[in-house]
Amino acid sequence: MKQYLDLCQRIIDEGVWVENERTGKRCLTVINADLTYHVDRNELPLVTTRKSYWKAAIAELLGYLRGYDNAADFRKIGCNTWNANANDNADWLANPHRKGEDDMGFVYGAVARNFPKPDGGSVDLIKQVVDDLSKGIDNRGEIITFYHPGSFHLGCLRPCMFQHQFSILDGTLYLNSYQRSQDVPLGGNFNAVQVFALLKIMAQITGLKAGKAYHKIVNAHIYEDQLQLMRDVQVKREPFESPQLHTNPKIKSFEDLETWVTLDDFEVTGYEYHEAINYPFSV
Repeated sequence: MKQYLDLCQRIIDEGVWVENERTGKRCLTVINADLTYHVDRNELPLVTTRKSYWKAAIAELLGYLRGYDNAADFRKIGCNTWNANANDNADWLANPHRKGEDDMGFVYGAVARNFPKPDGGSVDLIKQVVDDLSKGIDNRGEIITFYHPGSFHLGCLRPCMFQHQFSILDGTLYLNSYQRSQDVPLGGNFNAVQVFALLKIMAQITGLKAGKAYHKIVNAHIYEDQLQLMRDVQVKREPFESPQLHTNPKIKSFEDLETWVTLDDFEVTGYEYHEAINYPFSV
């Protein structure tokens, strides 16, 4: 919580106003932030200075791992975050590649599960990394990426959290996650939970110990209609201790994640929080 609140205060104190063409709003912006999450100590980086809905973050992560490309599929597993981008984004609605209601196009997990090869066909990057880690292989390139510039026109949104790299050191699994852009009041909490949960889950299904997760954010910003709530309310609250995330020990493989795992297989304990803050969301 301290590193998150420090980032929020840094944006308030040092941020520069930038016009955002996609949303038509200004963003108070800083460049480069590095956060570390102790998965090894099970200290879940869930924001405590406001009530946070961690289940949607886990559900979205599951959808990415499964390669979903439709907002209806995300809704079925408990995540509504793609409804607006799939159905209310004017540019996407006018895109000839959109297949209809709830279609997200070629984004995030759909890219990683079907990454195009220049000579034809595709590579399942997620399955490839899981297979390598399960065998104890670390070739310094165990990378899952959602970023494919040649396909941006085929999806409703470029990926914000665009790459995850795994490393094995002395039987311990580490994660470096890279994010090109972050809406800190809303996305910051969501993304932190996902980075933490991804390392925890991957360690569990590959038989490795979970180490630390390192989260790099390149463009960290607060939208102009969020600033007052962040400056006058959230950063003035005292944080509580970090809660813990527990996963069903019966989850043994990637196939389990693809087939039967639901939100009921995840539990957060020790979560104390301040009352909710309704930050505006920008599509």
